[in-house]
Amino acid sequence: MKKLINNILSFFTVTIWRVKRQDVSPLKYFCYEIIKKLFLAIESATTKRMTDSASALTYSTLLAIVPILAVVFAIARGFGYNKYIESWFRDVLSSQPQAAEVIIGFVNSYLVHTKSGIFLGIGLLFMLWTVIMLIYNIEQNFNRIWQVKKPRSLFRTITDYMAMFLLVPIIIVVTSGISIFVATIADQMENYALLAPMIRLIIDVMPYILMIAVFIALYVFMPNTKVKLKCAIMPGILAGSAMQGLQLFYIHSQIWVSSYNAIYGSFAALPLFMLWVQISWIICLFGAELCYTNQNLEEFAFKAQTEDISHRYKLMMCVILASCICKRFEEGRKPYTALDLKLITGIPIRITNDLLYELVKINILTEISTDDKGDYNFYQPAESTSRLSVGLLIDRLESYGKWKLELDFHKFKSERWKKILMARSTYLENQRNILLKDL
Repeated sequence: MKKLINNILSFFTVTIWRVKRQDVSPLKYFCYEIIKKLFLAIESATTKRMTDSASALTYSTLLAIVPILAVVFAIARGFGYNKYIESWFRDVLSSQPQAAEVIIGFVNSYLVHTKSGIFLGIGLLFMLWTVIMLIYNIEQNFNRIWQVKKPRSLFRTITDYMAMFLLVPIIIVVTSGISIFVATIADQMENYALLAPMIRLIIDVMPYILMIAVFIALYVFMPNTKVKLKCAIMPGILAGSAMQGLQLFYIHSQIWVSSYNAIYGSFAALPLFMLWVQISWIICLFGAELCYTNQNLEEFAFKAQTEDISHRYKLMMCVILASCICKRFEEGRKPYTALDLKLITGIPIRITNDLLYELVKINILTEISTDDKGDYNFYQPAESTSRLSVGLLIDRLESYGKWKLELDFHKFKSERWKKILMARSTYLENQRNILLKDL
């Protein structure tokens, strides 16, 4: 039994990662890819403390849900079907009817006070702040999953967040209106033997389609990097189906909910709603992890992390990357992208991106973006190639940091310390005589 367990562990941790496409049949290789993607998504989800991230997003959601729904209800009233939007919201939270009634009461009260002019000042600013913080936290968590270190620019942050704040309520209102339209047609088609079942099937499937579309859009547009649509489809389908499954689970577990209400009384709506929101965010974040592994499976060939690399090896790879870029610049040819450097050097793309980010930070390289999300970035020397040397790179890389401790340098005036400092100075001076372009 112990040997069988060891063989299974060895298969998942070693063997499966060494299988090449030509070693097995296409179907078997496809199954191996699915297993690897799920394994990596689960591993990343556990090591990155997904539950903590979901808890933080739950708190932000509780702060922002009333302002967001206030905008949705206000737009719905402008279209003339505010009653329908309330029934739609109750259907969405059919597993949490008490929470739905409480939230609708808050939203209606919010709109009444806003209309009277009480909340036009501080209240409006608080509303915008809670919504912006929710979107910002979502973006930060998605960027962390996608290992994106470069945030959106201030202009893109303002435009993208405002677009989300205005478009999402309109989309909710329009989709709910479409649902109402389809339901009305279904009521009129009851006498048609062929069309009625089809319309009913559309109504039953529509919540799944809408939820899947929401997750796919979230996975594609929220991270500040290029996400391929084909890589987000399957995670979106799984996350959307899991969300609907969560709804059904809550609806069909009313006996457990009733006993919970008996303990906590009317207060039970809040912890149950928070639990539902947290599980929903866990599903969403796991789908984002799966989307990332789906697009970047080949980058996990050795599952290397930049922080696990020794300082000496890290310096060597930085020199290699900077040398390639300087040579390219001297030749007057098109600058390299991170993918180009990965193909030339063989350094995994995740590590290549991390090292290039550090080289830009220490002003050895400069980054040229050609699109908004920075997916097609080119790298060039930040200074004249006649000045960029190995010694300069090492000195800047080792001295880069935010902390500077006030040390008593009188203790370092002994002869031995002088020899150490002199040896380091000589070492850097020798390295400064070697230009990166000449390697």
